[in-house]
Amino acid sequence: MGETSLQQNYQGVFDRQLSAGRRPAVLVIDFIRAYTHPASPLYAPAVCEAVRATMPLLAAARERGLPIVYTKVLYHPNGQDGGLFVRKVPALRGMVAGEALAEIVPELPPQAEDLVLVKQYASAFFATPLAATLTARGIDTLLIAGCSTSGCVRASAVDCMQHGFVPLVVRDCVGDRHAAPHEANLFDIQAKYGEVVSIDTALAYIASVNGR
Repeated sequence: MGETSLQQNYQGVFDRQLSAGRRPAVLVIDFIRAYTHPASPLYAPAVCEAVRATMPLLAAARERGLPIVYTKVLYHPNGQDGGLFVRKVPALRGMVAGEALAEIVPELPPQAEDLVLVKQYASAFFATPLAATLTARGIDTLLIAGCSTSGCVRASAVDCMQHGFVPLVVRDCVGDRHAAPHEANLFDIQAKYGEVVSIDTALAYIASVNGR
């Protein structure tokens, strides 16, 4: 099916847009060293590019006083809290306390006012206090960066919408192991769950709101 027929297939059914709110936060999903270190089995060069693209996003968010939430993945040494996920993806078992690859990349260090949540599964919302925290702060929109697009980003974007927050996935600031799942999932997120926006659009939106 060509691109034109694909667009025609979705037209009129999956082409509505969600309007961003006035109380956004930024969600940085799993930008950990495991995805940026060449020796790691999870290494993905596109994630390195997404990390660099996220630097101005976070700088702008901090300038406007927007809340920033990071996630990272950690398991007990025996992986028992990883359930079927670590059985399906055994490389995740290495994400334990004290492992350098499990730490957030040095290019995007959390600041004292930022929240860092630990998760064991794909979605940043699953079995974490993220939804309650956002609700308590009056947040209505999430600017989403992180990895991988087809995994934790997609799962988080879907749950974001399902919890009543508008997901704005920043295209330049998400990455995957391969372009095909990356593009397919961005297409699907835009069609059904949220909005996929450029870094320029995201920065303009941040400049238009005041988080302080």
